[in-house]
Amino acid sequence: MKCTSCQGSGMKVSIRHLGPSMIQQMQHPCNECKGTGETINDKDRCPNCKGEKVVQEKKVLEVIVEKGMQNGQKITFPGEADEAPDTVTGDIVFVLQQKDNPKFKRKGDDLFVEHTLTLTEALCGFQFILTHLDGRQLLIKSQPGEVVKPDQFKAVNDEGMPMYQRPFMRGKLYIHFTVDFPDSLNPDHCKALEAVLPPRASVQLTDMELDECEETTLHDVNIEEEMRRKQAQAQEAYEEDDDMHGGAQRVQCAQQ
Repeated sequence: MKCTSCQGSGMKVSIRHLGPSMIQQMQHPCNECKGTGETINDKDRCPNCKGEKVVQEKKVLEVIVEKGMQNGQKITFPGEADEAPDTVTGDIVFVLQQKDNPKFKRKGDDLFVEHTLTLTEALCGFQFILTHLDGRQLLIKSQPGEVVKPDQFKAVNDEGMPMYQRPFMRGKLYIHFTVDFPDSLNPDHCKALEAVLPPRASVQLTDMELDECEETTLHDVNIEEEMRRKQAQAQEAYEEDDDMHGGAQRVQCAQQ
């Protein structure tokens, strides 16, 4: 039945006198019907919902993640949200979050993996076994006479991620190669390498040109650590300069 206290509006208005000729009008939910605008006798209440018109129910939803779905992709179950009287039932939306893999990195439908080669492998050839995400063993090997350069990429077709709604099509598997160079070489080994490697660039310098040059020494350096140190020094110098000139008075332009 319509609530007689609020006339079915669900809200009541109260007036409070603050002083002479001053009143305050406030609107608040009706206490009798709890803001619903309707009331029901206790004898007529439904024993299941206690007059609330809704009951709690457990429902199992089976979420199927199809091959090739992307991170952040949504799976929607229309009309499966909480129901309420006189309202349109909403949806339940699952948002996929992809876990990181320690070996493979995903970019769209492609996969990326890092692999380090020795200098001998980079020059003379290599082969290694790569365990894929599905457990298959892939034999990765170079072609005879092929030289792999540092920071070079190679691709294996159709070994990336399955494409969404096209499960029989796959992206590419990219392998990023880094080459581990030895720290030093025996002079005798250097001569043997020179015999098989392409010759050096022929730059003939005269004794006079050598006498005019200043000889230098190369040192090992960690460039990232060097840049961090220089940035810290620059920050310290800036702060010291700011402290030295902090008490100086500022000159303002005179106004006409």
